[in-house]
Amino acid sequence: MDNVEIEDIEINLLLEALYQRYGYDFRNYAHASIKRRIQHHLTKANLKAVSELIPKILYDEVQFQDLMFDLSITVTEMFRDPPFYLTLRKTVIPFLKTFPFLNVWHAGCSTGEEVYSLAILLKEEDLYDKTRIYATDFNDIALQKAKSRIYPMENIKGYTVNYQKAGGTRSLSEYYHAQYESVIFDPDLQRNVVFTNHNLVTDGVFAEMNLILCRNVLIYFDKALQNRVLTLFRDTLCHNGFLALGAKESMLFSSVADQFVEFERNEKIFQYKGIGRSNRPDV
Repeated sequence: MDNVEIEDIEINLLLEALYQRYGYDFRNYAHASIKRRIQHHLTKANLKAVSELIPKILYDEVQFQDLMFDLSITVTEMFRDPPFYLTLRKTVIPFLKTFPFLNVWHAGCSTGEEVYSLAILLKEEDLYDKTRIYATDFNDIALQKAKSRIYPMENIKGYTVNYQKAGGTRSLSEYYHAQYESVIFDPDLQRNVVFTNHNLVTDGVFAEMNLILCRNVLIYFDKALQNRVLTLFRDTLCHNGFLALGAKESMLFSSVADQFVEFERNEKIFQYKGIGRSNRPDV
């Protein structure tokens, strides 16, 4: 047995330890992706082998939190992929305006930039006041960052370009104020947002949704886990509700694919057409 095979065994033991000790299940994440992140963490922690990490995370919750931060994906930006937000504005929003009240789930919200992007879009389309956004992630550190509404000033130029390409109708600077080397976004953008910990791998439905955004998350899961999550989304959406995935993601292979139609193929936006669901504004 070579060193690569031994390391794979150690990684499996680590993932089993995380699940047994803390309830976080990474066992069905794409192996190559999870392996890269574990190796990155070992380098940061100055450890030579995965076997050294296992007792540390079992007995030290600080070590566990550090590992969790490295295992989660926090690559994001405001109005990421502007054509997606432009399409959302032009073709999905008119449908959403027909509902008396909106529940939106932003699954895997990371540090919140895309949550506030959506809030801005909804404000400009006069939908924000009748919308509740549930922004979820399994990474508590990322969620705390999202709740702070504080982002580096150096990112704002790029965010502004994205906002303009996404069809923004105002100036992005109207939504934040500068403080030292950071910007703080308007607290009103958080007024209708609920940030909460939710693990797509182990947790279930918590409300009925009109729109679910889960973009660039499924690519880190294996096929079985992707199917589980897509089934969860199916069970969460109201009839005629929308599901938005990332550019490299698809639901066509899944067991629930025939209950959706491709609403916007290029932007991976699907509409749920399953039988027996109803929109409940009081959820």
